[in-house]
Amino acid sequence: MRRLAEFLAPIVLIGLLLGGWEAACRIGNVPAYFLPAPSAVAISLAADAPSLLASAWNTLQMALIALLTASLVAQALALAVGLSPLLERAVRPLAVVLQVTPVVAIAPLVVIWSGLDHPQRAIVALAAVVAFFPIFSGAVTGLKSADPDLERLFDLYGADRLQRLLRLRAPSAAPFVLEGHKVAAGLAVIGAVVAEFVAGSGAAQGLAWRILEAGNRLQTARMFAALVVLGILGAALHAVFEALERLALRWWRGR
Repeated sequence: MRRLAEFLAPIVLIGLLLGGWEAACRIGNVPAYFLPAPSAVAISLAADAPSLLASAWNTLQMALIALLTASLVAQALALAVGLSPLLERAVRPLAVVLQVTPVVAIAPLVVIWSGLDHPQRAIVALAAVVAFFPIFSGAVTGLKSADPDLERLFDLYGADRLQRLLRLRAPSAAPFVLEGHKVAAGLAVIGAVVAEFVAGSGAAQGLAWRILEAGNRLQTARMFAALVVLGILGAALHAVFEALERLALRWWRGR
């Protein structure tokens, strides 16, 4: 009974919110271009489903490529930092500066460097920049989280830095790296959408372009439909990475 209540609670809440939204739009005669009713959004969602799904696939592709790129670079750099504390002191301030710099501030430069005829490259690069820091920070933190008793045991056996890194610290960092990837997956989608907004090109044909296109025509229901698809995409990606994290941690604890 408790599980059923936990399952139904968010559904009931969403239903109440949508019902209140629908009633407010109908009773208040709110103009459709200002705030469409959920029923209008549902109609638009059904009518534009093929184009929205194609755009969602394009956005997902760019986000996953960006996530893979960020993962490879962040983990390689974290392993290098794990071998040299001096390198960490040199790299971490630059990583922090990169993290706190708004992606919209560097987007015009990246668009120019990538070539105006290839907006996909700029979108992937900017999304990778956004997704980089959670993975790097999680990996570096995890490399420092090894059991002190095991550290002393490695000292006792005269392990060198590389052996300590690969056989002790890297396995200890696994939960932190997995958590970093789960956070970075959502950020990669956000980065891809924001980058596509800034690129302002329809060549990528992602969800951001659908939102821009509908907004320029004051088709607010289509904008909300694209936002619904974007929300579902983000939630599904998060759920997939959460399931992968559980499976990986179960294997990791078994090891």
